[in-house]
Amino acid sequence: MPEKKLYDEEKLKAAQDASLKILLEVNRICRKHDIIYLLDGGTLLGAVRHKGFIPWDDDVDIAMTRENMDRFKAVAAAELPADMELVDCDSYRGGKAFYDFTPRIIYKKSKRHGQSEETEYYEGKLNHLWVDIFILDNISDSPVADRFTRFFQKCIYGLSMTRRYSLDYSKYGAADRLKVRVLTAFSFLFPQKTLFKLQERLSRRYNNKKTKHFYYSNYQPDYLHDTIDREWSENVTELPFEGHMLLAPKEYDKVLKEVYGDYMKLPPKESRVPSHSDDIEVFS
Repeated sequence: MPEKKLYDEEKLKAAQDASLKILLEVNRICRKHDIIYLLDGGTLLGAVRHKGFIPWDDDVDIAMTRENMDRFKAVAAAELPADMELVDCDSYRGGKAFYDFTPRIIYKKSKRHGQSEETEYYEGKLNHLWVDIFILDNISDSPVADRFTRFFQKCIYGLSMTRRYSLDYSKYGAADRLKVRVLTAFSFLFPQKTLFKLQERLSRRYNNKKTKHFYYSNYQPDYLHDTIDREWSENVTELPFEGHMLLAPKEYDKVLKEVYGDYMKLPPKESRVPSHSDDIEVFS
């Protein structure tokens, strides 16, 4: 009896091809302007373990230091092709809506799912395939200052969550649910545009110092603990990815162990499914 497929392989391939187009444009722009980007997350894992996409993965993650992100923003509008757009975290509803703090490059010739109230709330900008850009900022060498920085990052995130299309409290445990309810109850005191400014100011706080570590300042709260030694990501190498040589941290092994632990171990077979591609459409 043939084995039942866990996902639509054709849709997954279309999503991967479109995501690769975005990634190659990023690579082209960054090399042209001497900007450093880094394969990150599952994309870095795929490059190391599979020399391309994780076979069941359907998206792309990259990282940049704050300085490189600023430089990329300065040239993105002029350099990106017409079917791609850099969408920043304050790009929804004039900066009054919140999804997260992650800039992303969207591929306009794609659709994640049909029109809905949620897609309209975000002005259609999130109903596309995209590449997430995670930002590496310095974190204080002081353990106390480090903890306070991450604590306030989580607070700003929590205060912002009432500006999402919806907020599902049921997915939180009792303690976290209480924290979220307390923060959202006071969110009316802070306009969302103010929270965006506070988050960026906090993220940049230690960037004028040569600290020992980076952290991903725009990760969601449950991943804000990830800490990367500066030397792991300041030194860059190239890794093969779907037949192309792309930029990655030279110490990719240490980065992946920090984020995933035993990253060469495959997950259970039932977990090897894409996040989005069963609904995705890609247009020519």
